[in-house]
Amino acid sequence: MTVLEVDGLRVSYAAPRHGRREVVHDVSFGVGDGEVLAVVGESGSGKSTTAHALVGLLPEGGRVDAGAVRLEGLDIAGWGPRRLRSVRGAHVGLVPQDPGASLDPVRPIGVQVAEILRVHGARDRRTNTARVLELLERVGLDDPALRARQYPHELSGGMRQRVLIAIAVALRPRLIIADEPTSALDATVQRRILDLLDDLRREEGTSVLLVTHDLGVAADRAQRIVVLKDGSIVEQGETAALLADPRDPYTRQLLADAPALASTLVRPKAPLYLRDAAAASAENPFAVVARGLVKEFATRGREPFRAVDDVSFRVRRGTTHALVGESGSGKTTTARLITRFLHPDAGSIELDGVDVAGLKGDALRRLRRSIQLVYQNPFSSLDPRQSIARIVGEPLQNFRDGSTRERRARVAELIDRVALPGDVLTRTPRELSGGQRQRVAIARALAIRPDVVVLDEAVSALDVTVQARILELLESLQSELGLTYLFISHDLAVVRRISHTVSVMQRGRIMEEGATEDIFRSPAHPYTRELLAAVPGRSEVAA
Repeated sequence: MTVLEVDGLRVSYAAPRHGRREVVHDVSFGVGDGEVLAVVGESGSGKSTTAHALVGLLPEGGRVDAGAVRLEGLDIAGWGPRRLRSVRGAHVGLVPQDPGASLDPVRPIGVQVAEILRVHGARDRRTNTARVLELLERVGLDDPALRARQYPHELSGGMRQRVLIAIAVALRPRLIIADEPTSALDATVQRRILDLLDDLRREEGTSVLLVTHDLGVAADRAQRIVVLKDGSIVEQGETAALLADPRDPYTRQLLADAPALASTLVRPKAPLYLRDAAAASAENPFAVVARGLVKEFATRGREPFRAVDDVSFRVRRGTTHALVGESGSGKTTTARLITRFLHPDAGSIELDGVDVAGLKGDALRRLRRSIQLVYQNPFSSLDPRQSIARIVGEPLQNFRDGSTRERRARVAELIDRVALPGDVLTRTPRELSGGQRQRVAIARALAIRPDVVVLDEAVSALDVTVQARILELLESLQSELGLTYLFISHDLAVVRRISHTVSVMQRGRIMEEGATEDIFRSPAHPYTRELLAAVPGRSEVAA
């Protein structure tokens, strides 16, 4: 039986001065009873627009122009907002991408879960309270009574996503639309959320429309895959057959760009210290040496929280060393210690043999010339009011590096080096895509010719195709300029692609470290094995 049938769907948005612009073109697919169908594509492919159009949740200016949306045989495509509200929740549950934006920050969790019950006619407060606690327990939240009283900011990202799933399944709908439900989560949390959706599907017979940019997730979880590009379906079919023999060039590109699914995994080029024997025999071959780093944070009414606990590692010049672990493992705090945006409570940090842990004032400012940081979110780290030329040139201005003419030439050179067109210099960050903004952030970090670049989750917010291009850029820059990278990530598939050595962190401590391939092929610590087991699509490719 087909739970959802989409036939010839066309969606458009109002376009100022240009009437309307069609963004979804003649899309047709079906979701069977108890089936998981994945809709896959990069940003701008139309996958989220398609999902939202099915239940009347298009943003302002969006409109379904043609096509049928049959839910258990009933065409709801022409229904107005009021009639569609009776469908949402009761017949179709939606799990949105961003729990931070989807939950009301000023209302307790229990109130928000109970609202879906109340809207659909359940008025008895005692019955609703019992059902809320049952749902919170069902989605795996510990101490449901406590969680029901808490606010969203008091829960982790994975816990907030579980709350959204509880809301989506509260009325036992026949279909769940999961729109990038795990894209912002660590691999182990991602696996638990997807396992939860699988459990609910098996127990309730619910069908799932899974919207994702990650072919690895689709490979693990879906029986069939629909591939969207520029609002059109380029290919669809059974998962195993589609992955084994993709017919469309775009599908093949998505497959090649997914780190865990690539048939021939790209390994980092031999590091500079292996290609140059002189560097290996130098007096100090290490660009970064951390010894016994400790960082604690005060907590009200409790003992200080130790975020980094006796962390030590070394990074050879011209290589990439990765710090991996879940959120809360201490990897980002360690990165901020290395870049001296935080002061360590104990331990030493050597850059090119000089201990910088105690630097202050002008000496600390001068340190910025040798080490730079690239953040996860390029939009929040780039001033939206400034032009790209000013953003990239700001470090040169701050350090009074060269004349105005020389700085302008350096900025143009950097923009060219990160493979952006020269006309971006006059634009602002708002006018660029996520991948373009991250290239600008990298260009800015390179402006004053640092020796070490720290990349803090620098590709985790990007689609796999854009991510692959940024990784290629980082590798080429390292090869050309002899850069040393400290790469912070929760994504082990990406780490395997780009790093030469790796340290695995948990609760502020290093659990295991070594050459990347050794860690992947023969992990010694149970936590490392758990992280590796959670990599989406890992079962599809031999280690």
